[in-house]
Amino acid sequence: MRTALGIGILFAGTVFVAPTATAADHVVVHEQAVSAADQQAVLAYWTPERIKALIVPSTAHNPPKAGPDGAPWTGENRTVGRLFFTDHGEDASCTATVVDSANRSTVVTAGHCVNNTDLLGDNNAWNANVLFVPGYHDGQAPYGTFVGRLGVADATWLRNDQQDAVKYDPYDQAFVVLNPNAQGQRVRDAVGAAQHIGFDRPGAVDQFQFGYPRASSDPARDNLPEYTGERLAFCHGVAKEYPGPPDFPAGPDQWGPACTMGGGSSGGPRIADFHHGIGTVVGDNTQGGYFTTGTDNVCATPDHSGCTRHLVGPQFGGKITKPLYERAQHS
Repeated sequence: MRTALGIGILFAGTVFVAPTATAADHVVVHEQAVSAADQQAVLAYWTPERIKALIVPSTAHNPPKAGPDGAPWTGENRTVGRLFFTDHGEDASCTATVVDSANRSTVVTAGHCVNNTDLLGDNNAWNANVLFVPGYHDGQAPYGTFVGRLGVADATWLRNDQQDAVKYDPYDQAFVVLNPNAQGQRVRDAVGAAQHIGFDRPGAVDQFQFGYPRASSDPARDNLPEYTGERLAFCHGVAKEYPGPPDFPAGPDQWGPACTMGGGSSGGPRIADFHHGIGTVVGDNTQGGYFTTGTDNVCATPDHSGCTRHLVGPQFGGKITKPLYERAQHS
């Protein structure tokens, strides 16, 4: 679930600000679909057939299995949605979340859901055909669809080579500013809710994670409806900080609770103080990490036997996240 590289060139439609002394100077804003024609092209691109092609066919014959480390979300969902895009010519999806913002049009997601490299860590590019569907389920868009207008990421993330996780993992976070839906509504007004966003919060607290995974790390749950990309899944527990294995350490401040959600859940929120559907987003999902069950030790078995998987990602902070958020919410 990692990504991105190279900033030796300027990309079409990108407003790039060269790094200087302050965090805000590292913010890069990229135009996704600004004109009416560009927006219509994105809407036309995402036909029901294209979206259906991203669904993992359910072949499971097991009875539904649910637990704190993975279960279908059966409550109301207004703020979390599926984020569709094209990455180096391949259609894909992540998860994104509506957050409080001055422009009432901002969602938070992972950096690699907005800007990515190829599988070798080369050829950095901004993802195309960005479309957000809040409350998505079973091919339905209950609040309409919202075409991405601007992508906002950190300049350091654009240099990611997928090799130096210590350097780049903390920057795997981004925001998307959305155009209104077909009814002219901004996303915050259409869904009638937004999550709060917090910076420099403690990591080792009770958290909820949400996502639209297309796979599970647990074979007993793989291919159940909530692991095909069609329905919202969640995990719940106290987060741990994942340092990564000795031969490939992770970046600092990579937190998350035990969770079986796989690809597609990237960009989904980690929410603290979650009550009645609203809480504070303190981080995003980006990668999986294993701990020896019942301990804080990194899993040492090659097949992960005796280990528990956590879904982790960067903890939002004032240094990296807040400048991105401020630029996005005032765009």
